[in-house]
Amino acid sequence: MRYFGASLVGRFARRSVFRMPDQKTRGNKPGTKMTNAHKAALAAGRDEARIVKAYLEALASVAPRKRGRKRSKESITNRLSVIAKSLPEASALNRLQLLQEKANLEQELASQNVPSSVDLTAARKGFVKVAKSYGDRKGISYRTWRAAGVDAATLKDAGVTRAL
Repeated sequence: MRYFGASLVGRFARRSVFRMPDQKTRGNKPGTKMTNAHKAALAAGRDEARIVKAYLEALASVAPRKRGRKRSKESITNRLSVIAKSLPEASALNRLQLLQEKANLEQELASQNVPSSVDLTAARKGFVKVAKSYGDRKGISYRTWRAAGVDAATLKDAGVTRAL
């Protein structure tokens, strides 16, 4: 097989087959514009996507993030007091780990004191209105909605069925 060097590429580059079309023939034809119906459909799709995204993010923000038993405020404060007592006599490496655990526990305690600022009912209400049309348009099945964390009652209210 022969090596195709620059000379061969140069020969093909001169042919009109590899030339780019003129600027005015690229893309949409000149003078064609989107219809108002097309613009409205695009806007409706963006609105539906925004509502679905807000609901899914609200679900994710209120969902528990860790497995296992949830820590109570009392258990956190008890562990903080144990850490405070053991810090003075801890070795340098153990002290470092205890300080990190203390910071983690203080952050966890602070997050438990902050009420959830997500209004799930308003997001759910908007989601119920648009979920069926959005899912039909995007080809999202019942199973996929469930895998994303949407509960069955919400899907039923939205009119999303298990049928294909």
